[in-house]
Amino acid sequence: MEKKREKPARPAKKVKKGTKKQDFTLNVVGIGLGVLAVLFIAASMVSRGRMPSLIDLGIFLAAPAAVMGGMLCFPRWREAIKIAALANGVFGFVLLPEYTLAILCASLAAMLAPAVQQAEEWERAIILRFGRFHRVKGPGLFLLIPLADRVAKTVDIRIRVTDFAAQETLTLDSVTVNVDALCFWLVWDPEKAALEVQNYEEAVVLSSKTALRNAVSSHDLTLFLERGDIIEKELQNAVDKKTTEWGITVQHIEITDIQIPEALQDSLSRLAQAEREKKSRILLAEAEIEIARKLEEAIRIYRGNEPALKLKILSILNEGLKAGNSMMLVPNNITEELKSKDVFGLQALSELRQSADKDKSGELGS
Repeated sequence: MEKKREKPARPAKKVKKGTKKQDFTLNVVGIGLGVLAVLFIAASMVSRGRMPSLIDLGIFLAAPAAVMGGMLCFPRWREAIKIAALANGVFGFVLLPEYTLAILCASLAAMLAPAVQQAEEWERAIILRFGRFHRVKGPGLFLLIPLADRVAKTVDIRIRVTDFAAQETLTLDSVTVNVDALCFWLVWDPEKAALEVQNYEEAVVLSSKTALRNAVSSHDLTLFLERGDIIEKELQNAVDKKTTEWGITVQHIEITDIQIPEALQDSLSRLAQAEREKKSRILLAEAEIEIARKLEEAIRIYRGNEPALKLKILSILNEGLKAGNSMMLVPNNITEELKSKDVFGLQALSELRQSADKDKSGELGS
């Protein structure tokens, strides 16, 4: 006999890694501000009577572009200053010493670009000033003081959906199950979420997994299969109790999948089939009881109303005749009743036939 292949263990659900630290981001408004600063410096040179040469124009284009390119690669104030100082030292003092002032002015103008920051409607920026919390800004445009302010974290305040799983957990009745669930949560206080916990997304997932494992181990499998809404409500309360201190609220937790061993699945299937058969038998018995009660009521009515009983008998005969039956079985008392009452005129017909037969026999005798 071939051995059944064992199912590989499901990998744990991973949380997305956080992005690299950065003090600012370059956006269209900031870049436009830097370009305007460069143009202003060029216009001030022209106003002083010095016409910029091709080299001047190249410097005014190359220096800001080089500084902004370095800022894109290393979005930190310290690195940006180091890149600007290195560019000015190489080009301003070594290669083009006569254009040192122009290169320095163009580099400083380019460093004004990150001072203007932008947050989307669903984003809140956590601003630190010299390492201490300063304020929460957004949505829209806001200003940063270079070297003093930095955006520590941008918090998304929209509702998020995170999936998690409790792998290979024993229920209270010693059944090994794998349970998957979804957690709907949102950040209602960006300041607490950024300052109270290092990685609030991972904290929510780990708290949800822990609560799910505790719920699985403290309840029977039957409760999970039949009353999952109770488990979901307990999970929501348990996780929300932890995350409220972090400025996060859990709106809903939904169990999406419960995987049980195949042998137990067969047993549960047979049990469900037996339960359905039991319910069908009970419904049939209840229907028989209801019919018997109605018949008992009909008997009481017919017992006190003889004409109604006779009409019922005649309706039964009428239905049989409509069906085209050539033979009908009826009780003797019905035929006697019909004969005595001559309902269909059978007695009169027989008398006419008897009189006709007498007439014929008299004619033959004469």
